[in-house]
Amino acid sequence: MEIYLIRHTETVCEKGICYGQSDVNIAEPFDVIFDEIISQLPSEAIIISSPLKRCVLLAKHVQNNVKTISYQEDERLKEMNFGDWELKNWNEIPPEQLNPWMEDFVNIRASNGESFVELHDRVGDFISDLFSKNIQNPIVVVAHAGIIRSILCHQTSLPLKEAFQNKVDFGQVIKIEL
Repeated sequence: MEIYLIRHTETVCEKGICYGQSDVNIAEPFDVIFDEIISQLPSEAIIISSPLKRCVLLAKHVQNNVKTISYQEDERLKEMNFGDWELKNWNEIPPEQLNPWMEDFVNIRASNGESFVELHDRVGDFISDLFSKNIQNPIVVVAHAGIIRSILCHQTSLPLKEAFQNKVDFGQVIKIEL
C-alpha cells in the first residue's frame, strides 16, 4: 500500500506554544508551499485528512489538484490531545506536570489529555482499517507530526520512546509502503 504522509504547513501560533488538538490556522502565504507539496504526489489518490483546519486547507488543495478517488476526514488523525496545556507556552506549564511527561511522554498523559501510546493506539486502529479495505490506489494522508511519527513507528517497529528520531518538518511529504 503506497502512502504519502504530509504534515500541515506552519501555523499562526508563536513558537513555543502547545497547540495539539486546538483548531488553529496556518500561516500565509501558503500557495507556493502547497504547490511544492502537490509536485511530490501521484496524479491520482485517495485523500484522508485530520479534521483540524490546518490539515483540511491543505487536503482540499490536494483534492483540487489531483484526481481524487475519494476524500474523507478522520478523527483518529487529530494531533495529540494536550488537555489543559492546549494553547499555553511550554514554559508556562507547571514543572510538576511537564517534567514527568517529558521523562515518559509515551505512557504519561498530558494534564487532562492523552499519552503518546493512546495516540498510537488510535493510529493503529486507522491503519488496520486501511488494511481491511485492501486499497490498491495511492493514499495521501494529511496530518500532524505526532500522527506521522506514530505511523512511521508502526511501519518500522521503532519503539515509541524513539519516535522523535523521525524528523517531520512542516509541509514535508514522506512516501512509505505499508
